[in-house]
Amino acid sequence: MATPASTMLDMHAANGKDKFSVFLADNEQLKLACYQLRFAVFANEMGAEVRGAESGIDKDEFDDHCRHLIVMDNHSGRIIATTRLLDNNGRHAVGSFYSETEFDLSKILNSQHRFMEVGRTCIHPDYRRGAALAMLWQGIAKLVLSEQIEYLIGCASVQLSLGDRYLRALMQQVREHHFTPEHLRVRPLVPLRLLPEDPMPDNVIMPTLLKGYLRQGALICGEPYLDAAFGVADVFVLLDCKHISARYTRHFLDRVSN
Repeated sequence: MATPASTMLDMHAANGKDKFSVFLADNEQLKLACYQLRFAVFANEMGAEVRGAESGIDKDEFDDHCRHLIVMDNHSGRIIATTRLLDNNGRHAVGSFYSETEFDLSKILNSQHRFMEVGRTCIHPDYRRGAALAMLWQGIAKLVLSEQIEYLIGCASVQLSLGDRYLRALMQQVREHHFTPEHLRVRPLVPLRLLPEDPMPDNVIMPTLLKGYLRQGALICGEPYLDAAFGVADVFVLLDCKHISARYTRHFLDRVSN
């Protein structure tokens, strides 16, 4: 599958000599491939109840107002990772951010800041130990710079199948080290209720995507939402783009600002 030149992000990994390229989908065929990958991961692999399941896709009312970031394996032409991006204009068109269907964001969205919501991130299982997630972040970083985005927001998910004991320990760790101040808290519309169990050790292993947000300086804005359809607990993530860690700045942003 050829990469559309008009939407290729200007990055060092987007040339024929490199294994992966990252770009924005600019036609319906590429968007359909994103929806199909999401269906394979969320519905087939995770057992989530998704819209569009009868057609083998995951697509909802937000997708037509989002931009879809793609990572492609240049050698096979396979789309191996995707995430969708919704900015202020897209929110105005659809009526809300996706996160607003899960959380009361009145303390977050009461200003004129430039937000971009990151959501529906997924990676093909064959590529989860490689550079696919880093490439997605590289693409996001390019857009943050070029469009002067002030805040990244989104929901990071934790599988309910990991159990209440794990979730209690994870949230305790998050509360102690990564919570926002009270004036930046959100309220889950359907709070997650955890059974009281013996605590796990403090050093629980965080889900990869959540860990990636936190490494870049993101904060968690409160208690989790129960997403029964996807079988996950979602936490709302807020990342001030000025506070992206120096390591990620050097690794990604320096390459895309030239």
